[in-house]
Amino acid sequence: MAFAKPKHSKGEINRAGDVLICPSSTDEEINNALEILNQWRACHAYPINTFQATLRARLKKTNTNSLVAQRLKRTPSVVRKLQLSNRMALSRMQDIGGLRAVLDTITDVNTLKDEYTQKNKLEHELIKTNDYIINPKDSGYRSLHLIFKYKNSRNPIYDGLLVELQIRTKLQHAWATAVETIGTYLDKPLKSSQGPQSWLDFFKIVSAAFSIIENTPINSELSHLSNEEILELATNKATDLNVIKTLLSFTIATDSIETKNASGNYHIIKLNSENMKVEVTSFGQRRLAEATEAYLKIEQNIASSPHLQVVLVATESIDSLKKAYPSYFLNTEEFCKAIITIYKMLNQINAAKLSALKRQLRMKKRKK
Repeated sequence: MAFAKPKHSKGEINRAGDVLICPSSTDEEINNALEILNQWRACHAYPINTFQATLRARLKKTNTNSLVAQRLKRTPSVVRKLQLSNRMALSRMQDIGGLRAVLDTITDVNTLKDEYTQKNKLEHELIKTNDYIINPKDSGYRSLHLIFKYKNSRNPIYDGLLVELQIRTKLQHAWATAVETIGTYLDKPLKSSQGPQSWLDFFKIVSAAFSIIENTPINSELSHLSNEEILELATNKATDLNVIKTLLSFTIATDSIETKNASGNYHIIKLNSENMKVEVTSFGQRRLAEATEAYLKIEQNIASSPHLQVVLVATESIDSLKKAYPSYFLNTEEFCKAIITIYKMLNQINAAKLSALKRQLRMKKRKK
């Protein structure tokens, strides 16, 4: 397989990033900057490919029901991140190349975390750990992020590239997926905490409810509330926003998914949220360069169409693709199931309180 190799200096890469967020940049400058970004982004395919091989091997020992996927960061996401942080340099962006492991339980997450932090025998240097499970983001986002500086003595040309490994539970994955899906539906970047406050508040409180389910720390802003108060708030907001009906109403139908060249490891997913259609184009392992070129061209073509989204990812199969990136299929079934679980938990609490009250009344009658 022919992987792209770094050919631009850090200065050239950073200047390209500056051009992409400068309002006065010309079309020619932007196109040149996009070419540099795409080449720089493509270089991360080799490190994340070797990382995922090790990740899958480790997961086979501890968790056979896991999901692994890898992706190259979308251009709009790169630009938005540069815009949000004036001090961010494109060459130092930590998640240009990313992998994700989705596991069943918190125990599974911690076991895999130990594999990479306490028992790490990789050459790569673990330079940063962001544990958003122990310390959830203000938005409610929960996941474990491990940032590595790549090192390979057999192929040092990629040394120094940064790779982000995200480890999360299926419940945390369902939450993040729902945020992206509603963001697509509203055409608002909820993922970046921008959009209707009612939805931002809903996802924040639901994250706290999910923390209760998984017995993990609750967002500090809500930690003063009791479990019952959190569950009640979550169900009230879900009812007010008619969440389940809203989410299920725009799930992409199976016959609206067009698949081209279904056999392959690399997949370009293009979502049209206006006509509710998804197009998946797959490429074999030897066609990665072709896939990255096609990815950039599509990004350029749809730049002015907010209802169109595209991403280049790698998974073992189309089935695992839908599970790893359900937001591109507007699929929030797992999230809706979890919301129903919250309703049931609150009902159980209320039933227990009612039962206790009835016992107290019976006791009083007996005393009389």
